[in-house]
Amino acid sequence: MKAFAIPVISLLVWMAWPARVDASPRIPGNDAEVLEILPRRADEQTRELRRMRAELNAAPHQLQLATALARRYIEAGRRESDPRYFGHAQAVLQPWWQEASPPPEVRLLRAMLLQNSHRFAEAQADLVALTARNPGDAQAWLSLATVRVTQGQYAEAKAACARLSLLASPLAGAACIANAGSLSGNLAQSERLLRAVLERYPDEAAGLRAWAQTLLAEMAARRGDAAAAEQSYRSALALDPRDSYLLGAYADFLLDRNRADEVIGLLRVHGRTDALLLRYALALRQSGRDAAALAAASNELQARFQAAAMRGDTVHQREEARYALHLRADSKTALRLALANWQGQKEVADARILLEAALAANEPQAAVPAMRWISAVGMEDGALASLLGKLASGARRAS
Repeated sequence: MKAFAIPVISLLVWMAWPARVDASPRIPGNDAEVLEILPRRADEQTRELRRMRAELNAAPHQLQLATALARRYIEAGRRESDPRYFGHAQAVLQPWWQEASPPPEVRLLRAMLLQNSHRFAEAQADLVALTARNPGDAQAWLSLATVRVTQGQYAEAKAACARLSLLASPLAGAACIANAGSLSGNLAQSERLLRAVLERYPDEAAGLRAWAQTLLAEMAARRGDAAAAEQSYRSALALDPRDSYLLGAYADFLLDRNRADEVIGLLRVHGRTDALLLRYALALRQSGRDAAALAAASNELQARFQAAAMRGDTVHQREEARYALHLRADSKTALRLALANWQGQKEVADARILLEAALAANEPQAAVPAMRWISAVGMEDGALASLLGKLASGARRAS
């Protein structure tokens, strides 16, 4: 791999959490209102980022420095769940951002940022070009598999994973292949494969093992083994307790089992991230114990979604659909948002909110695109199967 390459492990977090972290701006009600408690600014990371940015400002076309700084911003954005770092990363790549064929190191970072903004077609175009030019770039194959999984292109994702498996560690390759396989008719086999490889390679990096454990937890949950899912979620959290995707997935698992108080404790300090604030609000609603906190969280979410709409930002349509359905009881709006979201993303959660909204709106025909897709790819998921049964029953009664 080339000297400029990011270690493969640093990209695995993108595989685990393809959706963008976002926190929309808001205006305080008065001068005394605390909007956010910022992390300490005098830490080593902040000083290093400032030093690198100052050096780049003096010579903004230094390719090696710009890409190194962009990587650092991306890593910080993921670690802190702060989308501003992703904007900083794009800014330092600006001299090459619009080029049809930028340097490979820029192209990879651009693809990652495009993926983060849900511009999947553009990201995939960059990654296809990058892998064609440098078929030995493991990171590009991993990112390409990620984008393809997000769009429900499982056969193509498996092909990218196969190329990755020749270049990366056995656990990275197995996790990639098992993820795509588990979503396309091979759930139990994929889970067994990944669990076996994880046990065989216990000394892999913590981030990689956390990703693998998260995938195992989701697989177990989809096939209805709550105990195995719980164990894997806890193992993953022990390895990476701040990962936003992991926190959101575990929160959903707990919400499905009416364990709202645990979600509240888990997410109380993660309100900066819209997706986690949503789950915190859903837990407050489920618990029914703190109406004031629920109203505050719900109003904050509404303000953020409105701000996103004013920017033309449609990244969080899935979350907004869940908000409309479960916090506002507005099934028509939820269905509209879920259908729009389905055009760009085809993950389990995207299918689920579309089926839920169609059922709540008493419009089973609206869910036909997702129903056909679930059947075509052979997706196995207990929650989806239950919703499909309810929609079919409703359609029979209507006829």
